Amino acid sequence: MPGLEDLYREIILDHYRNPRNRGEIESPPATIVEGHNPLCGDEITLHLLIADGVVSDVKTAGQGCSISQSSASMMTQAVIGRPVNEARAIIHRFKHMMSIEDHVHDEHLESPPLGDLEALQGVVKFPVRIKCAVLAWNTLAQALDESGV
Repeated sequence: MPGLEDLYREIILDHYRNPRNRGEIESPPATIVEGHNPLCGDEITLHLLIADGVVSDVKTAGQGCSISQSSASMMTQAVIGRPVNEARAIIHRFKHMMSIEDHVHDEHLESPPLGDLEALQGVVKFPVRIKCAVLAWNTLAQALDESGV
């Protein structure tokens, strides 16, 4: 469906050209984690702030291809304001969409819709680019683990 592919391409390019939530959060109290994709050189530094069990802020910095940087931008929008357990559910759902993780359904937790993140679903047609799309997500998962929540 060419119209839908064009729309998705525009969403990805918009997030690449106008990234959301770029920058840093004062540390401490932020958890800071760096992610790197050695295959293509994509880099991300993620700053995570959790307050009362909620992802209150996420900022990213780094460089890389349009897929990795737009995915990071979309990720921040998807998880800010969400309880940590919902953020983790979104991570799993995104990785499932990327065909790298089995979807585990928790009947006690309804995962929010992926919204703009679905624009990245076409990446699965290019297996070498999947790591670009999930770099920010793996870094977020690591930051959540390191934050102790």
